[in-house]
Amino acid sequence: MVVDERGLIDVVYTTRANVNDSKLLPVLLPYIYKEGKEAIYADKGFKTTKNDELLRKMHLKNRIMHKAYRGKKLKYWQKEFNKLVGGYGYVIERTFGSIKRWFNGGVARYKGLAKVHAQHVLQAIAYNLKRAVSLV
Repeated sequence: MVVDERGLIDVVYTTRANVNDSKLLPVLLPYIYKEGKEAIYADKGFKTTKNDELLRKMHLKNRIMHKAYRGKKLKYWQKEFNKLVGGYGYVIERTFGSIKRWFNGGVARYKGLAKVHAQHVLQAIAYNLKRAVSLV
């Protein structure tokens, strides 16, 4: 799911449950990237060297949170970076939480990727309509 700075959902992309988030950045980047956009914000699930290189090639500022690996703690500056970047994460987390609370999101009511994707799209439309009332 791609969310803009106001918390409205721009893109819904549904995958199987066994697909890792880190592999989705190249797929979602054409939807995220807009003219004049300088930085990409994402949580730790997107932190890979491939994604870092992709953002570097596209001349975008990398605002993906750092993650600790087994036996390797985060450095002080990485923790501070995560605190600064994490401030933007509430917009996305609020979106997921609101869909879960208002529309029982997170539960697939159908079998098959196409049907589950349709469910996600309808939930996103309903969420955007509900949020748009308070934004107008």
